[in-house]
Amino acid sequence: MPASRLLSVLLLLQSRGRMSARQIADELNVSVRTAYRDVVRLQSAGVPVYAEPGRGGGYQLLDGYRTRLTGMSEGEARALFFAGLPGPAADLGLTTEMSAVRLKLLAALPTGLREEAERAAAVFHLDAPGWYREPERTPHLPVFVDAVLTRRAVDVRYRRWRAPQEVNRRLHPYGLVLKSGTWYLVAATGKGTATYRVAQVLDAVPGDERFDRPQDFDLGAHWAAYLDDFRARRYTGTATVRLSPRGRRRLPDNVPPEVVRAVDSTATAVGDDGWVEAVIPIEGIEHACGELLRLGADVEVVAPAELRRAVATTVGMLARTYADRAPGGAQVVGDAWSGLGNDAAPGR
Repeated sequence: MPASRLLSVLLLLQSRGRMSARQIADELNVSVRTAYRDVVRLQSAGVPVYAEPGRGGGYQLLDGYRTRLTGMSEGEARALFFAGLPGPAADLGLTTEMSAVRLKLLAALPTGLREEAERAAAVFHLDAPGWYREPERTPHLPVFVDAVLTRRAVDVRYRRWRAPQEVNRRLHPYGLVLKSGTWYLVAATGKGTATYRVAQVLDAVPGDERFDRPQDFDLGAHWAAYLDDFRARRYTGTATVRLSPRGRRRLPDNVPPEVVRAVDSTATAVGDDGWVEAVIPIEGIEHACGELLRLGADVEVVAPAELRRAVATTVGMLARTYADRAPGGAQVVGDAWSGLGNDAAPGR
């Protein structure tokens, strides 16, 4: 019988007070008979557990008895209570361990603070993944968790966006980062330190090779520098666009924050109908075309000419597609534009 379960019983009684054998069994996912035996073993070990018979009775610790096995001060327990994030813990394969830590945290608190912590936990919930997409499957994440902690090399087969799309790498995992519901692995290769999207790992096999992580490596600082570099490399040019008032309102839901900030800082009025002209950063012609088309008639590309042509070509193809398939021919497109109102008309 694992000693860890006896400790869990002790901490349950310390944090919850009186509990029946059935409640203990349900908490620890064991049988009621096992719960009875565990309580007897605690009593045999000198822990002052006594039973109160009758309806509403159960087991509880002698008043004033508290174990110090947690090794935590009250201040530490309060500070760490919100570190128990259920979603990431499950991803990392640490659900059981996180439950045990939560019990220890609660047990380290006096009654008043314990009740306060439980109330706080009941009104905060973390849902890391973003809207409009399913959470990514990361079956190899536990392999990297172990590799990061034991400093063991991992051989992976990885799918990337450029050719060749599938590559084999031997990685020295330095750390894991969770950003917007997506797990990333920071690891060293023969060519330096790189970042890998865990969901894109097709195979991961732990190796026998051990490695030493550089003593001066700071995962947080590395990730911040990586994001800065990514932003700098992400945008390769600029475009001049005109936006309707509705287009500006729709920007935050359709383009990255950098584009919204660029519009806010460079917008100048054109005419008296609320339209503005602004300069925005773009990743490339094809990407910018798709991104701006989300705004429909609320945006007009002024420059560069290549982007303006790309948007016009796409809109023309859409018009022909719907004109060919809709009753009434091309007039359907004109009627659709007219129904948007002055605020969204393509020529303002």
